[in-house]
Amino acid sequence: MLVFRLDFISTNDAGTFPAAPAAPAVFLLRGHDPQAEPYVSKTANLRRRLQRLLGEPAEHSKKLNLRDRVGSIEYTSTGSDFESSFLLYQLLRSAFPRTYANRLRLRFAPLVKLHLENEFPRASITTRLSRLSGRNVYYGPFASRAAAEKFASESLDFFKMRRCVDDLHPDPQFPGCIYSEMKMCLAPCFKGCSDEDYHAEVSRVQAYFDSAGESLVREISAQRDTASANLNFEDAAALHARLDKLKPVMSQIPEIVHRIDRLAGVMVQRSASQESVNLFRIDAGRISGPTAFPIQSTEHTKSQSMESRIQEVLASFPEQAPASAIETMEHLALLKRWFYRSSRAGEIFFADEKQTLPLRRLVRGISRVYRGELSEPEQPKVTNTLPAS
Repeated sequence: MLVFRLDFISTNDAGTFPAAPAAPAVFLLRGHDPQAEPYVSKTANLRRRLQRLLGEPAEHSKKLNLRDRVGSIEYTSTGSDFESSFLLYQLLRSAFPRTYANRLRLRFAPLVKLHLENEFPRASITTRLSRLSGRNVYYGPFASRAAAEKFASESLDFFKMRRCVDDLHPDPQFPGCIYSEMKMCLAPCFKGCSDEDYHAEVSRVQAYFDSAGESLVREISAQRDTASANLNFEDAAALHARLDKLKPVMSQIPEIVHRIDRLAGVMVQRSASQESVNLFRIDAGRISGPTAFPIQSTEHTKSQSMESRIQEVLASFPEQAPASAIETMEHLALLKRWFYRSSRAGEIFFADEKQTLPLRRLVRGISRVYRGELSEPEQPKVTNTLPAS
């Protein structure tokens, strides 16, 4: 996993420290005792960090010093903080399979969960994925639980799916709740609707989440146009007001929020090599990479377009093994931690509903990352404008 290795002898450290690059890296220190735990960390300057950990200890200093315990140094140079964090995660997961989660202090990403396995489906906010082969679907990642709750609550105001959390046993004698009184729920709890009608409403909710609201825009727009064609202008005005109310709800959806099993894209980061950038691939919320993407074409690729070269590199990514739910949650946590930073380095480009990447935007993004220029403004999740009345 780590590329380079240096032997360390405390009596001859003069040749060791200059051999380590004064650059960002993830490193591992192994002791003389093969049973001893390794020391694993990341740093912005490997040479300086090694000198602090392995140099001559200052008298009466309380700083950690491993000079007499370390026998070898393993490291990989990194080009970005995200690459360092992702490599550190992989290394800790391998070296400390029981305790790596506590060492990383990952906070799982908030998600909107659609409980399709329930007899009467509902939505909730969670940070946990159940079995990936189940029928439940998840949407996210959101920056915070409050953001996920706000989006879910405001979205469900446009539908009549239940908000209660109990497992229902429909009883016509049940009095219902405030949502059924306000005509905001079809009230399956007391057989206020048929099972078919309720599941049709759930299908509308799922289509809304799957399309980031576009399905509801199309539905309301068609109803409004029909009302206008029938000269029912009051209903048309009410439907147009409903569209106006929907617009701010959709505008708050961050670009990264997708149905998790369809969350796909490419992240571009700086590389430790000055002649390339690093590409990370995201598939169903899982991260793979990095793979170096050379900026200058080689002799056999000079006739290729940049788009075809990108597709070729992406196709070379190894096939991912089936993921566990916990591993997917961890990858989403790393992705969320990077994406929602106030000033993040690198860029990311998401595939559309047909799993097609925006290759032209990706080419421009690679150029900006390579040149160290500012990222393009975040693309709105909703690309279609609301229809005019």
